[in-house]
Amino acid sequence: MNITKAPSSTPDLVAAVSSDLTPTERLIAEAVLAEPTLLAFGTVSDLAGRVGTSRPTIVRFANKLGFDGYTKLQRHVRSEMSHLITRPSERIRHNAEKMRPAKAAISSAIETVFSALEGNRLAALSDLIVKARNVWILSGETSRAGAHAFLSKLSMVRPGVRLLEEHSMGTELGNAGPGDVAVVFDFYRYRRQVVNAAGILADAGVEVIAITDNPLSPLVELTDNWCEIEVPAIGPFDSSVPAVAIAELLVSQVARDLQEEATARIDRIEALWETSEVFL
Repeated sequence: MNITKAPSSTPDLVAAVSSDLTPTERLIAEAVLAEPTLLAFGTVSDLAGRVGTSRPTIVRFANKLGFDGYTKLQRHVRSEMSHLITRPSERIRHNAEKMRPAKAAISSAIETVFSALEGNRLAALSDLIVKARNVWILSGETSRAGAHAFLSKLSMVRPGVRLLEEHSMGTELGNAGPGDVAVVFDFYRYRRQVVNAAGILADAGVEVIAITDNPLSPLVELTDNWCEIEVPAIGPFDSSVPAVAIAELLVSQVARDLQEEATARIDRIEALWETSEVFL
């Protein structure tokens, strides 16, 4: 299994189709390669205006590079730029927030969360979780906030929810099997142990749901049930907001689908909290 597979760079994508580009598309490519931030953070109209062409021509250029529209190409370039500065110290050194304001970065990332779950996608993933015998949660370091939000809230609405921790992972993996679901949160630079554990779960017959940040993530090789969300840098660190947001949307849908079962479970837990005087 390839654990550290990286996305193709924009120059490589352009080079691969260079012979098929029209003169106008070559101008677009030159503008994008000379100033990547124009594509990463500008609109279709911004790029079209810079090159002196039309919006449909920009979209066709994105399609020619292998993307289903301008937004997908833009997301790829944003991810590529973020990956160039992956260490927190490097982000401080390069003052990454000057490249893209935090408000715009988080807003864009939240949009990708809703895009990843559009149509019947949210309902389909919820159905897997509702019907699972056990739900295993697996996470890398940068995605831990999303995993903990998912654990805390999902365990309130259904039983059999477990977070796989490094110190007990070997023992716990032996308990997983067909009928179970694993929800895996991991983003670039992809934790070796997370990817290996997800592979073991998949080989054991566990249905894997991958929450990741790129179609070339090694988690995508394990499942058809994966969601691509944008994880921007906020200051020196990757934002936890998109992972928490997608976790909350999944739990919300599971609660709606379980209805009476979820309500009864929450009432029992609340009664236990009251009896044990958990809250002041």
